[in-house]
Amino acid sequence: MTDPETAATLVDASRAAALSTLTEAEITTNQRILEREGLATADTHYSYVGLVEPDKRVLLAGGHEPRRVRSFLIDMVTGLSHDVVTAPAEDRVVSAHVLDPEVDGAVPVVLREFGYVEEVVHRDERWLAAMAKRGLTDVSKLRVNPLSAGVLEEAERGRRIQRCFTFVQNTPDDLGWAHPVDGVTVMVDVVTGEVLDVIDYALLPVPQEDGNYHLASWRGPDLGGLKPIEITQPQGPSFTIDDDGVIDWAGWRLQVGFDQREGLVLHDISIADGERQRPVIYRASIAEMVVPYGDPSPQRWFQNFFDGGEYLFGGFANSLELGCDCIGDITYLDAVVAGNDGAPRVIKQAICIHEEDAGILWKHSDNWNGSSETRRNRRLVVSFFMTVGNYDYGFYWYFGLDGTIEFEIKATGIVFTSAYPHKGYPFATEIAPGLGAPNHQHLFSARLDMMVDGLSNAVDEVEARRVPRGSANPSGTGFTQAVTRLHRESDAQRVADNLSGRVWFVSNTEVQNRLGEQVGWVLYPEGKPLLLADSESDIYRRATFTTKHLWVTAYEPSELYPAGDFVNLHRGGAGIPTWVAADRNVDGTDIVLWHTFGLTHFPRVEDWPIMPVDTAGFVLKPHGFFRRNPSLEVPAASPTHCAAPHPDGHTAHHPHH
Repeated sequence: MTDPETAATLVDASRAAALSTLTEAEITTNQRILEREGLATADTHYSYVGLVEPDKRVLLAGGHEPRRVRSFLIDMVTGLSHDVVTAPAEDRVVSAHVLDPEVDGAVPVVLREFGYVEEVVHRDERWLAAMAKRGLTDVSKLRVNPLSAGVLEEAERGRRIQRCFTFVQNTPDDLGWAHPVDGVTVMVDVVTGEVLDVIDYALLPVPQEDGNYHLASWRGPDLGGLKPIEITQPQGPSFTIDDDGVIDWAGWRLQVGFDQREGLVLHDISIADGERQRPVIYRASIAEMVVPYGDPSPQRWFQNFFDGGEYLFGGFANSLELGCDCIGDITYLDAVVAGNDGAPRVIKQAICIHEEDAGILWKHSDNWNGSSETRRNRRLVVSFFMTVGNYDYGFYWYFGLDGTIEFEIKATGIVFTSAYPHKGYPFATEIAPGLGAPNHQHLFSARLDMMVDGLSNAVDEVEARRVPRGSANPSGTGFTQAVTRLHRESDAQRVADNLSGRVWFVSNTEVQNRLGEQVGWVLYPEGKPLLLADSESDIYRRATFTTKHLWVTAYEPSELYPAGDFVNLHRGGAGIPTWVAADRNVDGTDIVLWHTFGLTHFPRVEDWPIMPVDTAGFVLKPHGFFRRNPSLEVPAASPTHCAAPHPDGHTAHHPHH
């Protein structure tokens, strides 16, 4: 007879296999089934291929469901689009839905559209005339930048549209973003290959100064005096990882997966407490990101890019190189996605896993007993980097020795550029002579499918509270916390308030700690600005999730993306606003947290021609979850890893520090 611990391990292993990233074989079989059934032809482009995860309640109960694959398809001759689910192991189509663009929206952008748009625009007489008016007659130097169109005008409805800007690239090595041909917008139907309109709004000078940061001859001499920093682990990393991507490290256990839309997906995040492995989060991902631009000029009012729902940022993951993107003793994982032809495409070394020093974990020198103890922190890092157009983003999940979970986005790359119309223009910054960078935001939605010690979870809003001077507070020095339970989805639409230190405590309503309090984890928001667009704007309706820092919804396996399944060309209202209209119970049940965070970017001169990394994120910490500080078991650092006095009065470090 199997003992309970072994049984639990077998269930975990079965669940890990069910949730592991799609394999090349599964993607190939999916392609074959769709071609055999006539759903994919020579004209079909695969916009998305991903795993349909089983209902977690089935898996947690030890049940089994066959692996299923979801594909978004578009026929680039007819424009007909499908949302199809197959079961590769059963060699069959499970479901197939034809999209109605007026109701459903459109499948995400496919790679063919990027290059094809330039070919179409370069042949259009109206565009050629607009360029000639600006003295731009060498078409080979003109790059056409296709952009998601947002909400369509009445005459455009039902079409697959890209709105396009033009940039000058003087040489193959030139940074085209330095030379925007502002004031001209081109509308292209990427299915019919028609230029629907060329609108010449304004005649603005093309900025002339180059921005070729990538050329040593342009940058000038490198900064001198920097000595090498070496990070080594002579005995190798402290974590293990199995074939399904399950990592064990310092009491943490989690499964690393990858999705073409969301990028990194983490499952079954748990932490050891003595002999028990206690669950914290069932599934964690960045489910959407949108970059709304704040320049309302006629040529760029529509600039609102959903890098998740419109472009599928996971498919744009970089192949990482040792010593550049990641430093130290690195374990890399490949990412398997589908190409536009439906065949598997392997992104080599897409995921980086390593440990890094994280400063002081805890320290005290006691005057009474004479003790002096210090522990250094380290953290497990799971990350990937992706490039979508002009911007590059690093997605970093951190796990600490004290039970802290952090997520950090690192935004870098090239700011989107425009002509700068005049001094004092309020909607952009002049970053070089005549070159503007419009105000914009980078807003992300973390989907946190919580499982704190099980599925009976609830959220309390906790904030600092002044206590008026009186009988309960005669000196006026007392202050306390206010705790408010969020009972239903209508209650659980919250905005951060840093002045009150507002946080959200996720507890298990059926489990208490040794002091009789509910066990839980606290979400600490950064509390930066939410969507700044007007509530009557198109982007407000399309990205309603960005209008609150926190939404709590009841778990439903089909509710994966906060702006809906098909964001491209959608009029808005899908996703979270539709779900919460049901006003389901979220008190003591299976819940999902949707946390909005991000950057509001008023570009600086120092952000050009390449932007130093800017960061945003959030933190989760245990609160009453453990009996005591879980990092007490961390051993003291070896004396050889500590600083020793140097003869000249400086500090010398062991080479392996």
